[in-house]
Amino acid sequence: MRRNLAARIGVWSAHHRKTAVLGWLLFVVLAAGAGGASGMVEMSESENGAGDSARAERILEDAGLGRPAGELVMVSARRAGEWRTAAGELATALRGTGEVQGLADPVVSRDGRDALLTFEMKGDAATAADRVQPVLDVVSEVGAHRGDVHIHQFGEASAGKWLGDLLSEDFRKAEYTAVPLALGILLVAFGAVVAALLPVGLALTACMAAFGLLSLASHQLHLYQTTYSVMFLMGFAVGVDYCLFYLRRERDERAAGRDAETALRIAAATSGRAVLVSGLTVMVAMAGMFLSGLLLFKGFALATIIVVLIAVLGSVTVLPALLSWLGDRIDAGRVPLLNRRGRRGKRPSGGIAGKVLRPVLGAPKLFAVASVVVLLALAAPALGMKTEQLGLEQQFGSDSRLAVAYTRISGSFPGGPDPALVVVRADDIDAPELRTALSTFARVTVHRERNVAEIEVPLPDGEKDLADLRDRRLPDAFGGTGAEAYVTGELASSVDFNDQLKRGILPVFAFITAVTFLLMLFCFRSYVIAVTAVLLNLLSVAAAYGVMTAVFQHGWGAGLIGSEGVGAIESWMPLFVLVVLFGLSMDYHVFVVSRIREAHDSGLDTRSAIDTGIRRTAGAVTGAAAIMVAVFSVFGTLSMQDMQQMGVGLAVAVLLDATIVRMVLLPSAMALLGERNWRVPRGLSRLPAPEHREPAEPAGPGTEAVPAETRG
Repeated sequence: MRRNLAARIGVWSAHHRKTAVLGWLLFVVLAAGAGGASGMVEMSESENGAGDSARAERILEDAGLGRPAGELVMVSARRAGEWRTAAGELATALRGTGEVQGLADPVVSRDGRDALLTFEMKGDAATAADRVQPVLDVVSEVGAHRGDVHIHQFGEASAGKWLGDLLSEDFRKAEYTAVPLALGILLVAFGAVVAALLPVGLALTACMAAFGLLSLASHQLHLYQTTYSVMFLMGFAVGVDYCLFYLRRERDERAAGRDAETALRIAAATSGRAVLVSGLTVMVAMAGMFLSGLLLFKGFALATIIVVLIAVLGSVTVLPALLSWLGDRIDAGRVPLLNRRGRRGKRPSGGIAGKVLRPVLGAPKLFAVASVVVLLALAAPALGMKTEQLGLEQQFGSDSRLAVAYTRISGSFPGGPDPALVVVRADDIDAPELRTALSTFARVTVHRERNVAEIEVPLPDGEKDLADLRDRRLPDAFGGTGAEAYVTGELASSVDFNDQLKRGILPVFAFITAVTFLLMLFCFRSYVIAVTAVLLNLLSVAAAYGVMTAVFQHGWGAGLIGSEGVGAIESWMPLFVLVVLFGLSMDYHVFVVSRIREAHDSGLDTRSAIDTGIRRTAGAVTGAAAIMVAVFSVFGTLSMQDMQQMGVGLAVAVLLDATIVRMVLLPSAMALLGERNWRVPRGLSRLPAPEHREPAEPAGPGTEAVPAETRG
C-alpha cells in the first residue's frame, strides 16, 4: 500500500533513531544559541502605529528628533510647604545619579501640599528604561527615610522599566505554572511518567528553538514586547497536543494487539497525517494576520508560524524515533491507580463519550438545535462589544503602582487631554508660504536644519477636535505649500490603529475562512465537511467573543478570576482570537473527522463511523483540550488586562470546542447529513484520494493479518 508523507517520515525516523534525535537536539541548541546571541529587536513607535500618526513618528525618527524620556516625581505632604526639605534632598540625589537633565524647580499645586519635579533622562528614549534604575533607587530611598511625605513617580522610562519587569515576571509565572499543569494532566491521561514527560519535553524544546529563530527574524521584522509570550502560549499548547495525538494512537494500537513496529507505522500514517494537516491549517490561518496591515499582527503571525512548524516537525520526526527506541519503556514509571492502559487486543471504548453519544445520535436534530442555541446565547453579549486601546488603569488595574502614581499626579496637576502633535516636513521649512501657515498655530517648534516643524494643538473635545484638525485646519493651512503635515499623539495613534484594524479584519476573515474551506475540501474531498468546519469554527469564535465581552467589558464574574470589568475589549483582541481559534479548532476537527472517515472507509455506515471515531478519539481530545485550557487559563491570571482577555477567551473557546461542538454539535450534524458528508465534488473526483484508513499490515508470528476493510 502506498504510504503517505507522514508515514514515510515516521518509518524513516524509526529506522534512523540516532540521526533523528541528535539532529533535533543539534537544531534546538544552534537555534537557541544563535537567537540568544543576536537578541530581539523591538518595533519603534512608528512601526507600531498606522496611518498618519505612524507617518508623523517616522518623520521625527528619520530627522533624529526623538524626544527624551520625560519623568515626573510628585512629593506630597500633609500641610502646605512641608514637602520642601524632601524635595530638596530628592533634587540633589537625582542630579547625583548623572542620568537626568533639565531638572526644573518644583511646580506647586493649588493647595500647596504637593510639589512636582520634572526632568528628562539623558540619552536615547528607547533605552531609557534600561538606565532608569539609579533614578528609581534614589526616589525610593528618599521616600523610605522621609516619613512625613509620600512620593509618586511616573514617566516613560520608569513605566517602561516597570512594564518590562512585569512582563518578565508574568512570563516566568506562565512557564512555571503551565508546565507542571500539563505534566499533571498527561500523568492522568497516560498513567506513566515517561509517557507524560515526552510531549512536554518535545514542546519545550520546540519553544526554545522557536525563540531563537524568532530573535533572528526580528532583525528583519521588528516585534512587539509581548510576542514571546504569545509564542509560548501557542507553541507549548500545540506542541503538547500534537505529541499527545500521536502517542495516544500508538498506545491504542499497542493495546489493540499490534506489535511495536506496526503500531508505530499506523500512528504515523493516521495521527501523523492529521498532525501535518492540522499544523498546515494553523500556519496558513496565522498567515492571514499578514493582511491586517499592522506590524503587531505580522509579528504574531511570524511567531506562531515558526513555533507551530517546529512543533509539527518534532512530532513527525523525533517523536517516532523516541517511541521506536523506548518501545514498552514508554510505560516506565507507572503511577498507581492512574495507569489504565487497556488489555492487549482491546481498543479504548471511550466510556463517557459513549454515554454522551448514545442520546445525541438517537435524537440528532434535538441536540443540534439545543447546542446551537447554547452557543448563540453565549455569543449574544458580543453584539454590544466595544473595542479600544486600553488605558493605563484598564490595562493594569486601578490599584497597580503605575496607575496609582499616574492618577495621583494627574489629580494634583491636571493638564487636560494630551495635545495632538502635528509634524510638518518640507523642502524648505523657511519658505514664506510655510511661515504664514505655521503662524496660524500658537505652539510651534521649527527645526530649520531638518526642515521639520512640530506643532502642539490642544484637543479639548477629543476625537471631534482631532477630526476637525485633520479635515479642515491642516488642509486650510498647508494646502498648496507642498509640505507634508501629519498628526500624531496618543489620541491620534489610537484612532489610526483602530481604523486600520477595522479595514484589516475583513480581508483577514475572508482569507482564513476561504483557506479553511479549501484545506478541508482537499483533505477530505467533501464540500459538506468543509462547510461544516467553517460554520462550527464561527460558532466557537462567536461564543468566545460573547464570554470575553460579558467578563471583561461588563465585568460579569470578572472578580472570580481576580480581574475587573474595564468597559471595553483590547482593540487587537477580536482579530487575534478569530485567527487563533480558526487555527486551533482544526486540531480537534481534523483529528476527530479523520478517525470518523477512517471508520467509514473501513465499511461502517455513517452513524456507526461517527460513534466509532468519536469514541476512539475521546481520550486524546479530552487530554489535549484539558492541556490547552490549562495553559490558556494561566495567561488569564497574569497582570495585564489584554493577556487576561486572551487567556480567558481562548480557554473558553477551546473548552466549548472540545465539548459542545465536538461531542454534541459535530456528531449530531454529521448524523443528520448522513452519506452526504462524503459527497465528492466533481472537480476533485480525479485527484488521488487521501488515505484515511489504517495501512495494511503483514501477518506476524501469532498475529492474523486483518484486511483494512474489515477492521472496526
